[in-house]
Amino acid sequence: MHHAVGSPLPPPHQQGHGPAAGWSGAAPHPGPAAHPPAGPPLFAGAQTGPAAPHPPGHPPAPHHAVPQHAPVPPAPDTTGHVRLPPGGPVPMPSAPPAAGVPDPTSTTLAVLLIGPAGAGKTSVAKYWADHRRVPTAHISLDDVREWVRSGFADPQSGWNDMSEAQYRLARRTCGFAARNFLANNISCILDDAVFPDRPVVGLGGWKRHVGPGLLPVVLLPGLEIVLERNAERSGNRRLSDEEVARIHGRMAGWYGSGLPIIDNSQLDVVQTAQVLNDVLSRSLASPPQW
Repeated sequence: MHHAVGSPLPPPHQQGHGPAAGWSGAAPHPGPAAHPPAGPPLFAGAQTGPAAPHPPGHPPAPHHAVPQHAPVPPAPDTTGHVRLPPGGPVPMPSAPPAAGVPDPTSTTLAVLLIGPAGAGKTSVAKYWADHRRVPTAHISLDDVREWVRSGFADPQSGWNDMSEAQYRLARRTCGFAARNFLANNISCILDDAVFPDRPVVGLGGWKRHVGPGLLPVVLLPGLEIVLERNAERSGNRRLSDEEVARIHGRMAGWYGSGLPIIDNSQLDVVQTAQVLNDVLSRSLASPPQW
């Protein structure tokens, strides 16, 4: 929008207020009978007519610049006008105040869904998040890893320093997002193929990035099931049968970890989500030590 020369500038947009009432972006158009305002022009150097001569020995009166409004700095930790609590480590869930079964569907939670490729982690996590009674976000590590387009280090091409660095960066990004969602009362469910024989890179890393209140649950169907589901995949999400079998074998180590394990070989997505709620209810009543 173009403003006429000499029209007043809009006042600064202050936090919590719209433009000042009564201000119009259009310059007034004086009629034939209008008289020019008395006093100096609005801007230094602007002339409304020929300059009047000054008497000898009297210097011309100085023109005073119109004071400009200083911009109002935004308040810290805000998006627009909504103040966002900063994210911090997620604490351990507290035990229910009274006897009874905790309701995981109406509690703000941080859940880590673990399992091999083809276990159904993403499908179950999406369905579970979609059917909660409280706001819930789904954060997939694979999706965040694939934010890197040029230079993406695909682990299928070989696990090396670059693929591990991108994996750790994606996990740290997921943890940062989860802490911020939870600080603003939005539950999170994260999914990742975490190996029990790599605690520092896997489960321990998630605990560092999210907090001790993260509730891990393992999805571990039979090998034939994950092979069938993997065959339905495409692109870099599809692995070779040998790789799927190797990952599934390593995941068997979770059976001695004490973490809750769901064998969803004979369960569909809806049934698995229901079992997941039962597992989380028990975890809320007696938080796991991991």
